[in-house]
Amino acid sequence: MGIIELLLSHPETTLTQLIAATETGAPISSLYPHLAGFCDLPVLAADDPGADEPADIVFMATPDGVGMKMAGVYLDAGAKVIDYSGDFRFGTVDAYADYATRIGRDPVHAAPHLLEQTVYGLPELHRDRLTPDRSLVGNPGCFAVSCILGLAPAFSEQLVETAPVICDCKTGVSGAGKKAAAIHHYPARYDNMNAYRLSGHQHVCEVERELSAVAGQPIQITFTAQVVPACRGILATLYAVTRAGVSTEQLLACYREYYRTSPFVRVLDRSCESGTAHVRGSNFCNLVVDRDDRTGMLRVVACIDNLMKGQAGSALQNMNLLCGWPETLGLLRPGAYP
Repeated sequence: MGIIELLLSHPETTLTQLIAATETGAPISSLYPHLAGFCDLPVLAADDPGADEPADIVFMATPDGVGMKMAGVYLDAGAKVIDYSGDFRFGTVDAYADYATRIGRDPVHAAPHLLEQTVYGLPELHRDRLTPDRSLVGNPGCFAVSCILGLAPAFSEQLVETAPVICDCKTGVSGAGKKAAAIHHYPARYDNMNAYRLSGHQHVCEVERELSAVAGQPIQITFTAQVVPACRGILATLYAVTRAGVSTEQLLACYREYYRTSPFVRVLDRSCESGTAHVRGSNFCNLVVDRDDRTGMLRVVACIDNLMKGQAGSALQNMNLLCGWPETLGLLRPGAYP
């Protein structure tokens, strides 16, 4: 849904078709009335003849295992593909197999020849590879965005020790998707917070791979995902041990320089209040960077909207770069208040 809303206000794009496995045969505005008059396209089944119309960009908001079977068709037709699942977040067969095994999926990728073409879609780290000559992007996981952006500068400049690294992350209920589940029924969710997937969250592989790459050595994290009784937003509190002699001022200078050319990352000091409401509906990531002088721990509080910078906003940012447009096109706007 988020990408539809963004594309409708993008000055260079036109929505041509919507394809889904369920709720087909009716205008999208009958399912989401706020779109009435803005987008009344019918939702088509994949086997509908109208679903074969050509497109320049294809966004695949599908579960793991679907994109790897379908992306090749669109790529062969000349489209650029941005996939939301884990199918193309890993550039080698071995890396994908490690990810799939950890989350209990078949480790055999159905389109291994495409993995060498994919780019991990986090522009702040891979802007130089998200260029018009590329056609396949694995959009990052929402938790992964907050954790990677929150820790990459410190590891890049070797300002922190490689262990321990702790990612304590809270998300709103929308992070679970739209499928109904008893645990998210209003009486069960209201006034209730809980941790989940302690045995292995699917975004851990992304975080460890990206942090290891910037650190130049293996990084492992202790990751805890929690869902809180809110609709949208992620607040990730990230911890690592600072190296001897590293000060808060040095950390802030590092982060500000690292994200100097990243228009959607805002680096803040400990005096700034930042919460999920400050980024709601926007593509911004707020990073409060601090050092606990008593314990020597780096503490970064990262706030994003899980449906924007954690999903659709990053996807549109990636599209802009793939098409050679300004990175901020259709995205540079404040969040919603209250």
